[in-house]
Amino acid sequence: MHVLSSDQLTQRENYKLLIGSIIPRPVALVTTESSTGVLNIAPFSFFNIVSSDPAIVSIAIQRKNGEEKDTARNFREKGQGVIHILDEENVHEANQTAAALEPHESELSVADFEVVPSESVQTPALKEAKIRLEVTVHDRIEIKKEQQVTADLFLLKVEKYVIAESVYEEGKIDPEKLAPISRLAGHDYSKLGEIFTLIRPN
Repeated sequence: MHVLSSDQLTQRENYKLLIGSIIPRPVALVTTESSTGVLNIAPFSFFNIVSSDPAIVSIAIQRKNGEEKDTARNFREKGQGVIHILDEENVHEANQTAAALEPHESELSVADFEVVPSESVQTPALKEAKIRLEVTVHDRIEIKKEQQVTADLFLLKVEKYVIAESVYEEGKIDPEKLAPISRLAGHDYSKLGEIFTLIRPN
């Protein structure tokens, strides 16, 4: 077995081990709006459930050279956004939103998404997603290394679920009809794959 100390590895080395080990990861395609009204669209795979009561999810947004990313700044300034669950039908357009743009540029200029109003937040949503989570900022935690902020962790309260009829049945989501996409390492993604059932012991 290889035994490695994270403190003795570079940021890049830790990153590669983490994203190669913790797989598959769900992908949140997030829309937020800047203080000047620019719609930002960005994918994040450091994303998961925190609590069901209240309904809280988390997104960790890494900084580059100590600078906030647009999504983090917009969450901090506006306190709201929309999370879209990535699926097979929208993954290619979602990938275009990872392009490096200036803060005054919207990813709508490089990705062919249709924008629609949200139900409970002012941030516009993307029509193509089968599942949308309209969220408000519950808490923000700065992750630091040697007093420098390296990431912004957002705990986000789900205010509304907006779910396509095609994937929703009797209060549950049909995973095969959703056809979610997950992130692996590097440029690799994965589809749902084989589903099997295990009954938990009493």
